[in-house]
Amino acid sequence: MRARSIALVVSFVLVAPLAAQDARPSFAEWLAGVKAEALTRGIKPEILDEALATVEEPLQAAIDRDRAQPEHVLSLDAYVARVLTAKNIAMGREMYARHRAELDEVGERYGVSPRAIVGVWGLESNFGRFSGTWPTIAALATLGWDPRRPAFFRGELFKALEILNRGDIDVAHMKGSWAGAMGQTQFMPSSYLLFAEDFDGDGRRDIWDTPVDVFASIANFLKGHGWRAGQTWGREVKLTPDAARKVRTDVARRNSGCQATRDMTVAQPVERWQELGVRLPGGKPLPKTDLQASLVSGKARTFLVYGNYHALLEYNCSHSYAVSVAMLGDTIVAGAPRR
Repeated sequence: MRARSIALVVSFVLVAPLAAQDARPSFAEWLAGVKAEALTRGIKPEILDEALATVEEPLQAAIDRDRAQPEHVLSLDAYVARVLTAKNIAMGREMYARHRAELDEVGERYGVSPRAIVGVWGLESNFGRFSGTWPTIAALATLGWDPRRPAFFRGELFKALEILNRGDIDVAHMKGSWAGAMGQTQFMPSSYLLFAEDFDGDGRRDIWDTPVDVFASIANFLKGHGWRAGQTWGREVKLTPDAARKVRTDVARRNSGCQATRDMTVAQPVERWQELGVRLPGGKPLPKTDLQASLVSGKARTFLVYGNYHALLEYNCSHSYAVSVAMLGDTIVAGAPRR
């Protein structure tokens, strides 16, 4: 009897998730529900018909991407090295020179360093050269119907329909990543509605094809997440073995926020880091500042980061991403010819 009971339990555990999936409405039924709700949200019938006209079945490739786990995750040091290549830096300097007047104007208006703007632009779309080819509505509908994160993606689908309803972009040109991140900024629709900007005043917040709108939207996002004018993001530092030991034993880690936030130390006055033995490369003392700072460490490189660094983490909660954005922007601007 006991063996039979165990078999029944195992059978239930294995079959229950499949039964839950089978209980979902078909994709067509699910879309019908979306359409009915969208109409109650004020989406114009003609916009809705056009948006859903070619969405006939889920995009299996998007589901596969959402399920995929990378076989190997690059370390912070390796990721930075992959981004800071001579080719990327040269392209960044060329694009920075081409758009320098616009970047400076946007930076001045929003109080966000052009270094940060061009760094984000570089990582998100390779300086505007690639921003994704997936149809946004189809991708979001697929992932909204899929059972893994339905509430999030269904919500983003309604936001995308709202963007179409406002006339900022048409269905044919609304493209981006497999997960619904759009344009050269790679904004999800909710971020678009909150932070996209019409800097050139043409009546459209165009993050797909208008560079100055792209720059202003990135700047507005960073400002909206706490970027402060006139402050740096951080700098690379060096620790002696004794300093590294003191940091491990004497300085606590953060205990809230995303994983990257929890993988950095609590903020402390720069004077305290100086006392612990943290130095600039070459053994020089840390610059004096009233700002609080935290340590972020890779396998071979360590960074002292300030409040503006957290705005970069809001774009992508990854130290590899945030440090690479910051260093790419710094390297591009530092080596750019003076006007």
